[in-house]
Amino acid sequence: MAAITTTVPQVVLQSSTGQRRMPVMGLGTAPEAASKVSTKDAVLEAIKQGYRHFDAAAAYGVEKSVGEAIAEALQLGLIASRDELFVTSKLWVTDNHPHLIVPALQKSLRTLQLEYLDLFLIHWPITTQPGGVKYPIEVSEIVEFDMKGVWSSMEECQRLGLTKAIGISNFSIKKLEKLLSFATITPAVNQVEVNLGWQQVKLREFCKEKGIVITAFSPLRKGASRGENLVMDNDILKELADAHGKTIAQVSFILLKSLTLVGDMFFISPYVF
Repeated sequence: MAAITTTVPQVVLQSSTGQRRMPVMGLGTAPEAASKVSTKDAVLEAIKQGYRHFDAAAAYGVEKSVGEAIAEALQLGLIASRDELFVTSKLWVTDNHPHLIVPALQKSLRTLQLEYLDLFLIHWPITTQPGGVKYPIEVSEIVEFDMKGVWSSMEECQRLGLTKAIGISNFSIKKLEKLLSFATITPAVNQVEVNLGWQQVKLREFCKEKGIVITAFSPLRKGASRGENLVMDNDILKELADAHGKTIAQVSFILLKSLTLVGDMFFISPYVF
């Protein structure tokens, strides 16, 4: 089966190597307990449907599956080269130590079967004792977050060509201000939760002013940190959907798109349901 040919809008990541372009729609790969589809099959089907942006993380435990899907897509001729894809992964908190960051990225690349990432993010502005992935994070294992040292090592990852761009995730304005005070490479992206129930207006405005692209996780589902489904259980959205013969997700997506019309750098990265 040939892949569907579609044109997805892209945004230039200003601080990236070679002015890398990122598709504004991406497929997240954080596993969902209710999903009946494997990560590999989901990514492969997404490529067939025209997706070119895939968001992974060391903590998700899916890098191997994502890499296998990309390899199979190349073998099947669904894509002509790896360069057609935009692949993101993230540094977990146990590796948020300056001396562990380059090795952590190299490990992710081996697992993904890739020579480089398009975007490498600090998953959380937290550091814990080194070790394997542990979630939820144990408070007793949290240690001081050496933001300057960590970011310097992230910059080294980009200079070494291991990633085309670097960024952060779950950073507040206060933490971004601190990072920007010493960064020699501005974060290309800040990935945070954004949806109709959690619009992050001040953070979006700040990032826009600094040339940092916002990517949104949980745009159509419950808040990751609060456990509430602020979108799919919303009565007003349900009324709008029923009135127009649409699903709540479709109405929500249309309203989310309207946020971009006022000039915000705001792009959606849905997760696998």
